[in-house]
Amino acid sequence: MISVEKIGGTSMSAFGDVLRHIMLYDKARINGRIYVVSAYSGVTNQLLEHKKTGEPGIYALFANGEDYHEALNGLAVSLKQLNAGYADIGLPLDVADAFVDTRISEAKRYLEAMHHVLASGYLNRSDVLLAAREVLASIGESHSAFNAVEMLKTYGVNAILLDLAGFDDDEPLSIDERIRNSFKGLDLANNVVVATGYTKGVEGIMREFDRGYSEVTFSKIAVEVRPAEAVIHKEFHLSSADPNIVGLENAVIVGATNYDVADQLADVGMEAIHPKAAKPMERAGIPIRLKNTFEPEHPGTLITKDYVGERARVEIVTGSDKVTLVEIHDPSMVGTVGFDLGIMEIFRRHKASYILKATNANSIAHLLWDRAVTRALIDELEANYQVVTVKPSAVVCTIGSNISIPGVLARAAQALADAQVNVNCVSQTLRQVNMQFIIEREDYKKAIIALNHSLCVNSGTPVPVA
Repeated sequence: MISVEKIGGTSMSAFGDVLRHIMLYDKARINGRIYVVSAYSGVTNQLLEHKKTGEPGIYALFANGEDYHEALNGLAVSLKQLNAGYADIGLPLDVADAFVDTRISEAKRYLEAMHHVLASGYLNRSDVLLAAREVLASIGESHSAFNAVEMLKTYGVNAILLDLAGFDDDEPLSIDERIRNSFKGLDLANNVVVATGYTKGVEGIMREFDRGYSEVTFSKIAVEVRPAEAVIHKEFHLSSADPNIVGLENAVIVGATNYDVADQLADVGMEAIHPKAAKPMERAGIPIRLKNTFEPEHPGTLITKDYVGERARVEIVTGSDKVTLVEIHDPSMVGTVGFDLGIMEIFRRHKASYILKATNANSIAHLLWDRAVTRALIDELEANYQVVTVKPSAVVCTIGSNISIPGVLARAAQALADAQVNVNCVSQTLRQVNMQFIIEREDYKKAIIALNHSLCVNSGTPVPVA
């Protein structure tokens, strides 16, 4: 039976556990598995920029015309240090280090050629910089995939490296074509395949998906080979709330949910899977199973298209304290058809996507990620509308596949009131899979704990919300 499984960067960094709990766990069905791997934790941050803080990496040096060669040399040292950490679990260091030297040398040649093109002015600067991001991003996944194959071979596994980064060819293939061609003639039934999370294609996988590209590769491979289900291994279970906030004993494993709920999670930054990666799998009818790397015996959580919980309950409480509420108040709004179209045009020009919208007669409030709220955006809004209020905030969400019943909104609001948390805005659509509350930023953790305790947990057991 063919299986497609994605292994994230944090799990890859604990590769001894990956071997023990995933790749070598069930020796009776070791073959027929396709593992799509991310770079080791922190490597892509070093190559591009830190995903959370924005701290610049090697890409910024190249983009600014600074000395990226020395930074790439430093990267090679870092990758070899990572290699050394896996020597005791079977990684042949001479082979692995030689791969690092070769790949870094190839990357330098690519970037040098791009630097000359930039200097010529013949091509659009932004296109060349995007290409540089592609080259740099691919290094991390190629490194971790290569190492995984070498270690599997040490344990006598018939392992094949599927390096989709395309460093060794100049074929003008699309992402789908490269994946399709790479699987032609492969004996999947008698081998283990380790594929890079990065895939080279003429359209550029980062142009549309940026740092979500490894899950896009995972999705496209799954759609290509059509497994009974696809598996994502993470360092945690999909739980009712973040165990770091509510405590492990109060984090109830979800067990089953649907793609709609997964989209709601992604919208507030808690990605079970990148929404653009999920859509092709949803259309193809491929379920996704989320498993904890360190608990191989646990079935985890299954995401399907049509699942609706048998009992009405909130499945997940989540949110973010890295959001800002931007409210436009203007007396001319009332009765004006299409008033908010002008606001949306300003948002579009500044590439600002909002998470939720709440309106009344004279006010429209949008919740945006902090990083989207720039001085230029606010200046343009203030130039066009009477009052613009910018308020750093937090959002907490109660999400479930079956919460469309009387009383759940009241119960959530009461839980927040009992915890002395004031609600500044609230949003819920007719579909009723997600209630969103905008609160003061300093109340974020307190709100998560209160909602999880009230709606999800009762002596460790999920309870109906009504």
